[in-house]
Amino acid sequence: QMQLVESGGGLVQAGESLRLSCAASDDMSKIYPMGWYRQAPGKQRELVARLTLHGDTAYVDSVKGRFTISGDNGKNTLYLQMNDLKPEDTAVYYCNPWRPGAMPVNWGQGTRVTVSS
Repeated sequence: QMQLVESGGGLVQAGESLRLSCAASDDMSKIYPMGWYRQAPGKQRELVARLTLHGDTAYVDSVKGRFTISGDNGKNTLYLQMNDLKPEDTAVYYCNPWRPGAMPVNWGQGTRVTVSS
């Protein structure tokens, strides 16, 4: 089973930026489309952004215009560029394949993002 390892989280102030990375242990193109998910304290996990192998993207409304999902298949890595971060973006962020109507079952450690006001 392919392993996915998230990194790049941290503590930042509102308005700052972070870039998250998701490194795959094998050819990530095999499991596209991919998504970035997050789980805020006391809330359900949600899909934040998704990316198809053809480069099509989609975002949850709350991050549109601020977050950008991208992938580098040569490096088997998925990215999430997060700009103009807000305290409500505070969450643990995960990457996983995206499939319509179905949340993934297995999750990695994620990477924690904390945004202070």
